[in-house]
Amino acid sequence: MSATPLVERAPAKINLSLQIVGRREDGFHELESLVAFTGGGDTLTLHPDEALSLDLEGPTAGNAGALDDNLVLRAARALSARVPGLKSGRFHLFKRLPVAAGIGGGSSDAAAALRLLARLNGLSLDDARVHEAACEIGSDVPVCVVAQARMMLGRGERLGPLMTLPRLFAVLVNPGVPVETRAVFARIGLKPGAVSGYGAHPVLDGQPSFETLLSAMKKARNDMEDAASVLAPVVGHCLAVLSAARGAKLARMSGSGATCFALFEDCRAAKAAACVIRRDHPEWWVKSALLR
Repeated sequence: MSATPLVERAPAKINLSLQIVGRREDGFHELESLVAFTGGGDTLTLHPDEALSLDLEGPTAGNAGALDDNLVLRAARALSARVPGLKSGRFHLFKRLPVAAGIGGGSSDAAAALRLLARLNGLSLDDARVHEAACEIGSDVPVCVVAQARMMLGRGERLGPLMTLPRLFAVLVNPGVPVETRAVFARIGLKPGAVSGYGAHPVLDGQPSFETLLSAMKKARNDMEDAASVLAPVVGHCLAVLSAARGAKLARMSGSGATCFALFEDCRAAKAAACVIRRDHPEWWVKSALLR
């Protein structure tokens, strides 16, 4: 009898803020970012006792690139290199999230693979080897391992304490235009060793009220937004549409784009806004979500 498959959801990562402190001598940018996650996203299944491999399907699977270079397999190999005798298997990824969209779809998939392998092998998610494997795969992967709101610092390798956010209802919009993170950083143009001087991130406690969080996020920024809007002008259009939605409290780009989001105080307002935007822009990927 074959072993029971293990399943994990890989939610979208939303950068409520993304501030650039400067650029390190090694070329990586120092960031301060408050990250939250949706409930839905991709689904990753692990079939133990089979050879390490990956099957891919779903509405956005066609844009996910070469299978052998997928972050799921890279994460499995990175952890296997650190854990002798690591048990693995065949992964099946159902892809719903848009690719190269600023919401960490591939990073969340890789983090889900690490969670599945940790479960299969009796490893704690606090195991240093899990964190090291996550850091090797990409800057967004470490924060996606637990997939709960917290600050992401440095290039992504340093994480703040887990936070309990108020109920945050959001509408996510992706216009279908990929934005390359490297191109956005190049447009910003910070040299190694340079400091941005844009100002520090607002300080938040671990359980802010909606009013406190909203006030802090209005003072915070996404320092990649302007550069992404130059490279993909549709980002500005998305932000304008979201800002004009009835009940929207804040509109911002996530990550390096092109996905943008708006925050709402209640579920009905978010769902109504999503319906209107979906009607007016049927070519866009539009989702309402509760962030955590």
